[in-house]
Amino acid sequence: MTALILKRLGIGLVTVLAVSLIIFFGTKILPGDAAQIRLGQSATPENVAAFRARLGLDQPYIVQYLTWLKNFMQGDLGTSLASDVPITDLIADRYKNTVFVSALTAAIGVPISLALGIMAAMYPGTVYDRVLTLVSVSLVAAPEFFTATLLVLLFVFVLGIGNAIVVGSTEGKGLFELIAHFALPITTLCFVIASQLIRMSRAAVLNVMSSPYIEMAILKGVPRKRIIFRHALLNAIGPIVNVVALNLAYLVTGVIVVEVYFGYNGLATLIVQGVQTRDYILIQGLGMIFCLTYVVLMLIADIAAYASNARLRHPK
Repeated sequence: MTALILKRLGIGLVTVLAVSLIIFFGTKILPGDAAQIRLGQSATPENVAAFRARLGLDQPYIVQYLTWLKNFMQGDLGTSLASDVPITDLIADRYKNTVFVSALTAAIGVPISLALGIMAAMYPGTVYDRVLTLVSVSLVAAPEFFTATLLVLLFVFVLGIGNAIVVGSTEGKGLFELIAHFALPITTLCFVIASQLIRMSRAAVLNVMSSPYIEMAILKGVPRKRIIFRHALLNAIGPIVNVVALNLAYLVTGVIVVEVYFGYNGLATLIVQGVQTRDYILIQGLGMIFCLTYVVLMLIADIAAYASNARLRHPK
């Protein structure tokens, strides 16, 4: 177990370094001059040059990268060019909304999706299995904004419940008030992750069901439900955990379309604002946070898959 963790940590560090290079030099090729945009068109060349020197933009790219990476490792994400506010303060204002929506979506969507996928594996080829497969494939093919639009039309304009635009403060609201406030974004995200989890959990269980020891249990007359829950599911946990981790990473890092559509203030919309205002420091900080989130979740998934697989824990 220790060797696995150290190996995955090494791979994660290499991944973070590679992503940091892509993020840093990727922001450098964005059009426009950050100093000029920050000071405005009326700024003199001398003021622009002085501002660039204060930010260290007059240094070679490799020096800028090493300085930025050192500051990031020390927990200093820098100061926003657009608002002149520390990046950590900007993120703190949005972090709560993103974490709340992501956690509630995971708490609702993941168990339901896994249960539906496992039930489809219990009754393959039935009407239930075919309908569920059709629905999940349709959800995969449907863009997020299309699903969100259908939900808004149904709940807001037809049934008259819910909010099409999630704005306003959430301070002082209870749990059920927050759920009602974020109902449509959460429902949209549940549909998005369900389309993946249902199909992958079904495929993982059916793949294990083709194993020789499962066939022997079937020949002995063991009930299919017992075979799945006592034997097949334990060996299918590894692939399922990896898919769950990928979807959890998506909930934190990939909900830009949903956040922009419903207008709620989360981390994803913050990075969109950073691109619009050419705030490359904000983009770099958020990009690294998203990368670290992905690496940590995949590390947890690898450890869980290892712990659930007896053949990996006790190799011959």
